[in-house]
Amino acid sequence: ETIMVNSNPETVSTDYDTSDKLYFEPLTLEDVLNICEQESENLLGVIVQFGGQTPLNLANGLAEAGVPIIGTSPRSIEIAEDRKLFGAMLDKLGIRQTSGGTAVTEDEAVAVANRVTYPVLVRPSFVLGGRGMMLVHNEADLRKYVRDAIESGTGVSPVTNGGTPNTPGTGETPVSLSPILVDHFLEDATEVDVDCICDGEIAVIGAIMEHIEQAGIHSGDSACVIPPFSLSDAVKQEITRSTKAMARELNVIGLMNVQFAVQNETVYVLEVNPRASRTAPFVSKAIGVPLPKLAAKIMAGGKLKDLGFTKEVVPAHYCVKEAVFPFTKFPGTDIVLGPEMKSTGEVMGIDANLGIAYAKAQMAAQPALPLKGNIFLSVSDADKTKVADIASGFSELGFTLYATSGTAAALEKANVPVKKLFKLSEGRPNALDMLKNGELALIINTPSGKSAREDEVKIRSTASSTRVPVMTTLRAARASLEGIRSMKASGYSVKPLQDWHRQ
Repeated sequence: ETIMVNSNPETVSTDYDTSDKLYFEPLTLEDVLNICEQESENLLGVIVQFGGQTPLNLANGLAEAGVPIIGTSPRSIEIAEDRKLFGAMLDKLGIRQTSGGTAVTEDEAVAVANRVTYPVLVRPSFVLGGRGMMLVHNEADLRKYVRDAIESGTGVSPVTNGGTPNTPGTGETPVSLSPILVDHFLEDATEVDVDCICDGEIAVIGAIMEHIEQAGIHSGDSACVIPPFSLSDAVKQEITRSTKAMARELNVIGLMNVQFAVQNETVYVLEVNPRASRTAPFVSKAIGVPLPKLAAKIMAGGKLKDLGFTKEVVPAHYCVKEAVFPFTKFPGTDIVLGPEMKSTGEVMGIDANLGIAYAKAQMAAQPALPLKGNIFLSVSDADKTKVADIASGFSELGFTLYATSGTAAALEKANVPVKKLFKLSEGRPNALDMLKNGELALIINTPSGKSAREDEVKIRSTASSTRVPVMTTLRAARASLEGIRSMKASGYSVKPLQDWHRQ
C-alpha cells in the first residue's frame, strides 16, 4: 500500500488516484510523524526523494524519531547538502568544483568573496527554488545582501553576540547568521543538468540536459535540451564519469540530479541533489523510460538489472523543455531571469530538428515566435559586439530591425541594416510606442545595469502584457533565430510521443 502526503490543495484533483491513500496535510515534521503514528501498524518506510527540498529537510528529524527512510540515506543527503562535506567528497573523487566557501558573519562573507574573486553567487543553505539567491559584483552589494537577508529573514536568521536570535528592528546590530554559501560565479558558462538513477551497485544516466540560457539563471527557469547540442564528446564523457562516481560515493538508492557548468571545455560541479529533480518527468517523456517508477521500485529493494534499465537512452530527436511564467498576471514586474526561480510551469517541444523543437516549445509556452515583422534590439555594452551576427541573421530572414542609439551604432558598424529609435527619455518614436501600436513582433533586450533599468523594465513588462516575445539573453535570441529559420524553411508537423519512442 502506498500513501502520499501532500500539502498542495490542488492535490485533491490531481493526485487522488496516484496512491492508495492521500493525506492532505502540511509537510512539517510534526504532521508527518502523526501520519507515521497513524499508519504505524504496517509502516515499512518513508520516501523523501519525490517532493523536492522540503521532505529532504525532514529526513534527519524523521530518522531520529525512528522512522525508516528508504532509498538514499539521510547521511548521504547531508553530505550533498553540507558544503564542507560535499567539498571533501569531490576532492576525494578528483572532481572540480567552483571555488567558494561558507560564511556565518558579514565579514566572513566578504573574506570568502575576496578569496574566490568577484562576481560571486550568494545564497542561504537549504533553500527552495533559489529563494534569496543573488549574483553580486562588489563588496558593497555583498554587505547589503547580508544585511537585507537578515532584516527580511530570507533563509537566514540573525544572531547577536550572545548567540541568541536577534529581532530585526530592535536596534541591536546582528553580527552572525545561519550559513550562507558564497561561490565564484563562472561568467559565460554553459549550465548542464544531469538526472541519474542508481541502485547502490550500478548508476545509469537518465539524460544530460544542456541549458539554452547561460549559468546563473535558475535551472527551473531555463530552457534545456535533450540530447545536448553543443557539448563536445570529451565534456559529455567527463560529465558521465563524474555523475556516476558521485552516485556511487553517496550510495544513492533511487534518483539523483547534478548541475554542472562548462566553461572553455572545463567541467565544474555546481551542486548535487540526492533526490528526484523537477526535470524527472521531462527526462522520462524524452527517453520513454518512467524514471520515478523505477526509482520507487529500487527503493523497495529492486535492481536496475532486473528492471531492464542498465544503459543510457539517447533519443534520436531533440526534446526542448521551456518554462512558463506568470508575468502577465503581474503587470509592471521585470521579466529578467536570474538565480531566483520565477516560473510556474513548463512545456515540451519535440522534433528531429532542434530549431523546430525550440519553436514548438515557445508555441506551447506562449507567446510563439514570429515569422515576420519588426524586431527591437537594445543590448548591454558587453553584448554589443556579440549581437551583430544574430541581428544579421534576422535581417536575412526578412525582419526589419529597430534599435536605440548605442546598439544601432554597433549594428551599423557591422553593416547590419537598422532603423534608430529614441530611448524613452529622449522622445518619440520609441519602443514603447511601437509596442502599444502592435508594431513589434520580437524584442531582444539584455539587462545593462542599474542606470538603464527603469526604461528596460517598462519595455519588458509592456511586451509581456501585450504578448510580444522578449529574449533577455543572447543564447535565447540565437535559439529563437534558429527556430524561426527552421520554421520558415520547412514548417512543422506533429506525431504522437509513442512514435518518437519507437524510433
